[in-house]
Amino acid sequence: MDRVPSRPEPRAGILDIAPYVPGKSSVSGQPTKHKLSSNETPLGASPKALEAYRSINHLEHYPDGSAEELRQTLAKIHGLNADRIICGSGSDEILSLIAYTYLGQGDEAIYSQHGFSVYKIAIMAAGATPIVAPEKNLTTDVDAVLERVTNKTKVVFIANPNNPTGTYLPFDEVKRLHEGLPKNCLLVLDAAYAEYVRRNDYEAGISLASSADNVIMTRTFSKVYGLAALRVGWGFGPEHVIDAMNRIRGPFNMNSAALAAGIAAAKDQDFLHKAIAHNSEWLPIVTEQVTQLGLKVTPSVGNFILIHFSEEKGKTAQDADAFLQSKGCILRQVGSYGLPNCLRMSIGSEAANLDVIAALKEFLHSN
Repeated sequence: MDRVPSRPEPRAGILDIAPYVPGKSSVSGQPTKHKLSSNETPLGASPKALEAYRSINHLEHYPDGSAEELRQTLAKIHGLNADRIICGSGSDEILSLIAYTYLGQGDEAIYSQHGFSVYKIAIMAAGATPIVAPEKNLTTDVDAVLERVTNKTKVVFIANPNNPTGTYLPFDEVKRLHEGLPKNCLLVLDAAYAEYVRRNDYEAGISLASSADNVIMTRTFSKVYGLAALRVGWGFGPEHVIDAMNRIRGPFNMNSAALAAGIAAAKDQDFLHKAIAHNSEWLPIVTEQVTQLGLKVTPSVGNFILIHFSEEKGKTAQDADAFLQSKGCILRQVGSYGLPNCLRMSIGSEAANLDVIAALKEFLHSN
């Protein structure tokens, strides 16, 4: 006789999912001077975005369920067809919608070894099997991905640049990956940090998503635009992909304040360029100064760096993290990404960057 559960039980596989662990915002008993754990922009949001956010006063009205004005704004800025854009509550929702639309029991989806942890969560939540492709030098390895493609592979998730490593795939490698995939396999190019990249051989994925039937690019307003609190994301892909995703997207998945702020932020290109310029100035400075302390730093094209620590007792990443927290500086432990001896440091304000470097120097010279 079948056992009757004494309470509702989640479907098979749900409790096997490890919950997402966000970066710390504070430490109990310690004052926080600098939070550099979540790759947030030190410049905050555009004043025009803040003004638009504060202008929302008819809370009894539903938001625009199609995000029409935001899609049109993005289309104009990037030279795209607005009908091929989907908007959501952060790019996380777009990634989950992709998984729920194209994955199910018996399917497989591939992501790289140190890829964004939301991929695995979304894959497993859809009932599919996650397949991990080893990286080479903390960078997505195209050959390793292609070697793991089977007739069960329906989606490949690639973060480019990758979080938390900060590495990227040149566009020629992205095209080689795409060419090696079956036509019925969807390639997802997660370009959350695209605005920060200053490399001639990089492309966020717009051209490939424009021309191919099996490529979608995702973007976010949480990083360089400074709208993390409001959750604004978008995707661009073939009309048949966007149409399928819209069929399961919540009818009012973005609130009015997020839409208004997103539109204003997208239009304020001067503020965007200031945020990019700040990162372009400080990323190499922080990288060089941390390296001069004797620590290895993975070369990054994002708004963060990955710092490698020793396995020696007293000098591990966990030891460094505890010491930095005692100084009011919060970085990101990345053990959940398979990098237990590393900390990820977001590029912050001038004061934050210099304070962390000074604290790291003190840590390394302490007994």
